[in-house]
Amino acid sequence: MLYLLLTLLLFSLILTIINTISLPKITQKNLSSDVSYPTVNLYIPLRNEERHVESLIENLKKLTYPNLSIYLLDDGSTDNTHALLKTFIRTDSRFTLLQGIELPKEWVGKVHACHQLSKHGDGEFALFMDADVTIAPSTIEAMIEEFDQNTGLITGFPKNPVHGMLGHLLVPLQHFVVHFHLPVLLSNKTTYTAATAAHGAFMMFRRASYDRIGGHESVKNSLVEDVHISRQVKKSGYRVKLSNITSLVSCDMYHSNREVWEGFAKNMFPGLGRSLSLVIVLSITYSLLYVAPLGLLLLSLSGVLPLVYMLPYVVGVLQKGTVDWATGQKWWLSFLMPFSAILMISLLWYSTYLGMFKKGFSWKGRVYK
Repeated sequence: MLYLLLTLLLFSLILTIINTISLPKITQKNLSSDVSYPTVNLYIPLRNEERHVESLIENLKKLTYPNLSIYLLDDGSTDNTHALLKTFIRTDSRFTLLQGIELPKEWVGKVHACHQLSKHGDGEFALFMDADVTIAPSTIEAMIEEFDQNTGLITGFPKNPVHGMLGHLLVPLQHFVVHFHLPVLLSNKTTYTAATAAHGAFMMFRRASYDRIGGHESVKNSLVEDVHISRQVKKSGYRVKLSNITSLVSCDMYHSNREVWEGFAKNMFPGLGRSLSLVIVLSITYSLLYVAPLGLLLLSLSGVLPLVYMLPYVVGVLQKGTVDWATGQKWWLSFLMPFSAILMISLLWYSTYLGMFKKGFSWKGRVYK
């Protein structure tokens, strides 16, 4: 049994290393006077984001890309978001502030906000970004250079600052799941839709590909619109390039344990296509590979089992550590992988309960079923 577990873990480690190496890493670029840069529209929806407004606007003002227009949409905020946007934008002509309309019944809030934003501007590229994202000054230049003729969308999982116990244990798993489970070469080199991952906080489209699929309207009722719109891009004939953008983009999305819990609950079951069988398979897999080794470790350290039984835990730590290193996450979090797995399984079943019994998923003051 020990050797079977070790074999599975070593295979998982090798697979993770291959995917990590295969993931293109995008780094800062210097602006070149010899290059004619295409026009870019940057779209950002905001709903009750007053804590992020000042840092967002100050960050955007530092962008060095020359042909850039920035569109901000207040999506029915009930706090001071709108007033703060006006205060910090001041007279910067690159910014356009829009007021969102009431959410139609059949739409998801963020998707509808992005749809409204997309009606403005005529850039050759459209970058959709969340209000809690911070990007390096030359990020857009770097992204533009990554597009080739067949690329319709570039996306990636940002670097995530972590807060609170749940933040430390769960947020870095977003990267881990992608590096472990996604066949990166198949995802990036083909239009095979089943091998698709995306992060809605940072998605840069070739405008022609975005328009070809009908934009966000094509996924208007999706709670995981990032993955679903990426699949639409692939179906239209364009490729989607998932990249390691952690050196350029960070996303401070969750500030409390409650936000982590609600955010993951909203995404997990819908992200698996509401498939109970996948929930069961993942629960068994993570229990076997990452929870069981904790018990073996404790029994080994207490002398009940030989020290060789520590190896499954060590390999699991190496696997998680590979991803944490590649994404700039705190190094010591890899040692807590068994606890991250326990929490992930618990949240997965909670998300399944909400979805199967029509309890609804809560996010930013709205409930979706």
